[in-house]
Amino acid sequence: MYEELNKVGTRARQVSRRLRTLSTNVKNETLLAIAESVLEHQADILSANEKDIEEGRAAGLDEHLIERLLLTEARLEGIASDVRSLVALPDPVGESFDGRTLPNGLRVSKRRVPIGVIGVIYESRPNVTVDIAALCLKSGNAAILRGGKESANSNRALADAISAGCEVTGVPADAVQLIRTKDRALVKDLLTANEFIDMIIPRGGPGLHRFAVENATIPVITGGIGICHVYVDSSADPEKVPPIVYNAKVQRPTVCNALDVLLIHEAVAEQLLPRIAASLARANVELRCDQRALKILAESPLARAAGPDDFDTEFLSLVLAVRVVDGLDQALDHVQLHSTQHSDAIITENYSHAMRFVDEVDSAAVYVNASTRFTDGSQFGLGAEVAISTQRLHARGPMALQELTTYKWVILGDGQIRA
Repeated sequence: MYEELNKVGTRARQVSRRLRTLSTNVKNETLLAIAESVLEHQADILSANEKDIEEGRAAGLDEHLIERLLLTEARLEGIASDVRSLVALPDPVGESFDGRTLPNGLRVSKRRVPIGVIGVIYESRPNVTVDIAALCLKSGNAAILRGGKESANSNRALADAISAGCEVTGVPADAVQLIRTKDRALVKDLLTANEFIDMIIPRGGPGLHRFAVENATIPVITGGIGICHVYVDSSADPEKVPPIVYNAKVQRPTVCNALDVLLIHEAVAEQLLPRIAASLARANVELRCDQRALKILAESPLARAAGPDDFDTEFLSLVLAVRVVDGLDQALDHVQLHSTQHSDAIITENYSHAMRFVDEVDSAAVYVNASTRFTDGSQFGLGAEVAISTQRLHARGPMALQELTTYKWVILGDGQIRA
């Protein structure tokens, strides 16, 4: 095992014991100090980020990765705002629930506790450094972070700002540690560091997720890969459809909750597809269409025939796959076959169709008459998230404070013994 990981892991395990007992007041004061520190160190952070952008472009990074990597004054203010928003949220640690008194007089309950030490491996997005630090601190967990090499300078600058914020309230800087070694071989060691880490969260592309699942000996929470669908039903309000589709695709196309596949009922396709295409043309969205959709959009310069993989692709760019379907049944079959269980939506005025879509689509977030872009911790009122889980165990959707805790049984007795 790498010497750096051994040192980082030992410190994280030691400090996790103290973090479990921090008061809510101390945790909240630390979050406010971190938010302030990020803004105070803005010049250093943006300078470091500019270096990452330059190196990324020189290395030939795709533009959607450059966009994810970019930090601006506005984005730093948003990061700080998300940290501050956690202060107003309830502290889950110490919450007692499911309490009852047994016939023998034992009082049994569950108490919410931190998971312990959380390891996060992530690519491109330096804002993740602060989001995870803040969520782990409020939920009483120590964090070990391993960012991608493309954001190494930004992550170091942000980690330094986080450490400075912790110093203000006397919280150990080891509560949040960034692994600074760039060697990719360290990632495999991180995935098998059972003595130090209780849970691993990979945030990145399919390759990273697959590598984590195949190599980890620590529990892994995967998610954040979204092939997201919007189905336009025959009863859809035509005034709602173009704005929802446009927002889901264009508002920020490089993120996991952006729209990838539009399904539209044949009964309204001729009426609505041209309007949708005209709306998306304002942003130069390329439409990759099945035969029926392509026939309707034959006059659109941005429409072309879909390839064999287009309905199984997370585009992360201004590209949208389009299919005309016979009805709700075919739409549900398509989602079942192609969805990654992230975020899927129906636009309809038919209540029974809406409820059937909600019941039958097995995704972490299912929408009725709204953009998929809302699948986000801050948008759901959770402050932020460490990841968006598409698994079925422990947590689904945005993983925020409560999802970073587990529980233990607490049994209070008065001398009872088992017969």
